[in-house]
Amino acid sequence: MSDLFYKNENGWKTNKTSKDEIFAFCDGYKDFLNCAKTEREFAALAEKTAKENGFVSLWETKSLKPGDRVYAVNRGKGIMLAVIGTQPLHRGINLIGAHIDSPRLDLKPMPLYEDSEMAFFKTHYYGGIKKYQWVAIPLALHGVIVRKTGEKVSINIGEDENDPVFCISDLLVHLAQEQMTKNAKEVVEGEALNLIVGGRPLEGEEKDAVKANVLKLLADKYGVEEEDFLSAELEIVPAGKARDMGFDRSMILAYGHDDRVCAYPSMMAVLDYEGTPEYTLCCIVTDKEEIGSVGATGMASHYLENTVAELYACTADYCELAVRRCLRNSRMLSSDVSAGYDPNFASAFEKKNSAFLGRGICFNKFTGSRGKSGSNDANPEFMASLRKIMDDAGVAFQTAELGRVDLGGGGTIAYLCAKYGMNVIDSGIPVLSMHAPYEVISKVDLYEGYRGYCAFLQGAKPVE
Repeated sequence: MSDLFYKNENGWKTNKTSKDEIFAFCDGYKDFLNCAKTEREFAALAEKTAKENGFVSLWETKSLKPGDRVYAVNRGKGIMLAVIGTQPLHRGINLIGAHIDSPRLDLKPMPLYEDSEMAFFKTHYYGGIKKYQWVAIPLALHGVIVRKTGEKVSINIGEDENDPVFCISDLLVHLAQEQMTKNAKEVVEGEALNLIVGGRPLEGEEKDAVKANVLKLLADKYGVEEEDFLSAELEIVPAGKARDMGFDRSMILAYGHDDRVCAYPSMMAVLDYEGTPEYTLCCIVTDKEEIGSVGATGMASHYLENTVAELYACTADYCELAVRRCLRNSRMLSSDVSAGYDPNFASAFEKKNSAFLGRGICFNKFTGSRGKSGSNDANPEFMASLRKIMDDAGVAFQTAELGRVDLGGGGTIAYLCAKYGMNVIDSGIPVLSMHAPYEVISKVDLYEGYRGYCAFLQGAKPVE
């Protein structure tokens, strides 16, 4: 009878790939992650990598045939990659979608001020964070400043070993008796997340001399002035590189695994595809998921359907009904992370339905919260087809819910794509310490995720 039991084994045991190959793939991910800590940086590096792999811009293409490889950038903060298949587009596409924004701190429109002979940047946190985790750690500044002329000035300070870093101070424990009695949400208030950026006054200045010195340094190096902050997009992220974790180097500790640990293998599954697929295969990475997928660069925009319409117009006489049929008949993996089971916080999980580090790519049939509110809740017919695809390819996979019922929950881009009528399910990599400045993933899960995405792109068929 034991043969009837479901077995969910550790991926390190079942994977037939050599450890060296797994580690090599993960080294490529770490290199990419170190250079792409923001959505703009990810999109730019993805475009560069796509060009190196023979992809051309969709916006410069008038016609497409099976085997052609194209990309389409969305306002510098998202990108779609596609390889055209032999089947007409109205039969649907095999699509993987992920987001490339991560929780962080953003600068306010007028951030710079001086207080007690120190200069500060005021910040506004982005996405769901525990604010107390962002104090007393080294931070870096990434982003762009756009002058009134339209010229963009790229900023990246704190990553090179010779760069200065920045920090938000915390109250010393000797004076923290009152602070330590507060609720965790209130230990550090949002308005107290002020970044220390300077402490030396400008010679000859009497008023706000430290602020004046910071402005002079920025003007000398970047040619910007205080008013230019009004048209800037500057993000505060943890400084430093992704690192191997554990004596056995089986894990990676880094900022931004959520959701670049899914976006990277999704992208690579398309870039590494060779030949001409039966069904057009696509990867789309998008912005703003951490705040509801809103705005022109979020999945709630019409970017997906607009770009599919552009693809269709390059492959056949344009027909709006055919575009709608394409979206309806498509198959999608919403490539997003899942909460890894943490024995240090076991009471937050239901162990039988949790994702475990080391057991491969994770499928979340539904997310949402409590009574599945805000969930996509995938069809079992689609899940059955994915089981066969993964088993045929020998991919280690698992299923999970996002924590204990009634405790919390979360959302992804899945429901936004399901509105077209396509089959969608969440699938991604288990993560420890999700949304913390530094998160943890297993290398074998990342590699199994890549193998799973490759198998899906090549093997998914229409499912009713």
